[in-house]
Amino acid sequence: MGASMASTLLMSRVTFGRTLRRLRGESGYRTLADVAAALGCDVSLLSRIETGRRVCSPHHFAQLMELYEVPSGQRDELARLHADTREQRPPWWTPYSEVISAQYERFLGFEAAASTVFEYQVGILPGLLQTEAYAQAVTGVGFTSLGQDQIEALVEVRGLRQRHCLVEAETPLKCHYVITQAALDFQVGGQHTHREQLTHLLEISTHPSIDLRVVPYEKGEQAAQIGAFMILQFPDEDVPDVAFGESVAGSLTIDDQRDLRRLHRLFRSLSDVALSVDESRNIIVRTKKKES
Repeated sequence: MGASMASTLLMSRVTFGRTLRRLRGESGYRTLADVAAALGCDVSLLSRIETGRRVCSPHHFAQLMELYEVPSGQRDELARLHADTREQRPPWWTPYSEVISAQYERFLGFEAAASTVFEYQVGILPGLLQTEAYAQAVTGVGFTSLGQDQIEALVEVRGLRQRHCLVEAETPLKCHYVITQAALDFQVGGQHTHREQLTHLLEISTHPSIDLRVVPYEKGEQAAQIGAFMILQFPDEDVPDVAFGESVAGSLTIDDQRDLRRLHRLFRSLSDVALSVDESRNIIVRTKKKES
């Protein structure tokens, strides 16, 4: 099935969870522990339902509607939204479920639903801008415990992300990228792969939905101490942003509003010190010429 179906399912779950959280506050139950005690269920289960990570069962839905004393009209509306969260419509990445982690699958769902991405990368290029050979080299290093078949499957997933988000999308993802000049200079996969990647970068950076900017070496103090991160925004203003940050422990999901505001400020600061789009393309051209 298409990405839009998967995104509809995920957004229904996120929207439903946010509505439950609001109803909890309005009803006087301040904590999930209070609700869990009243229903006789586990706090972690309710937390996962509110964050859209788990489907709410019909039994728990009925219990929550009673507990929060939701009026019949509003209850009917929520029942329809609840039904949407339970529709099983397999997304495009289903055939790759054996190599996709639960965290990565959740990221794919958010990306498929997003309208805009703000991404900062220090040493590698954003996934949606990578060639197959570049992605193969990066994945081979990042997932050394996987077999060659599994690595190739993950590279295929990255290629499909590009198709669904940019190449074949009716409404392409609006991509705002800031990268360091070092990410252009690093020879990932050898000289041939490097030159091929730079050529591809020049081509894809002209895509109308892509804004690519480079932080030059002379501004290194502004960018060197910040780890890679990505912020996703959604077309529905009621759905909050979500961010992903890289650490030694892997990708971290960030949805706390204070952290998100800080990341937005960071991205604006990085954009301010980065070169313009045209100047950034000139640096890519000069980097490619050095490889000739």
